[in-house]
Amino acid sequence: MKLPVIKHLTQFIEENDEDFVLETIETLEALTEVSSLKDEELDVIGELISNMYGAIEVNKMIKDGTPTKEALNNFMKRVLGSIDK
Repeated sequence: MKLPVIKHLTQFIEENDEDFVLETIETLEALTEVSSLKDEELDVIGELISNMYGAIEVNKMIKDGTPTKEALNNFMKRVLGSIDK
C-alpha cells in the first residue's frame, strides 16, 4: 500500500463519491479472472485494489470525525502492525 495513493484516493472520494471507487474495485476484481494475465499484471491490479480499499477505510474514519492526517497515519500504523505479526 502506498500512502500518497491512498491520500489521493481519499481526496477523490471526498470531492466525488465513494461509489466511483467501489465500482472501480469491482471492475478490477473482475479483470483478475482473465486467464491470460501475467503474475506481474495481477500484482499491479492487486496493489490498486488494496489502495482503493485503504482509501475507503480512511474515508470512513474521516466521516467518523478523525482528522484526515490522523486517519491516514492510524490506517498505515494498523497496516504496518498487521504485516509485522
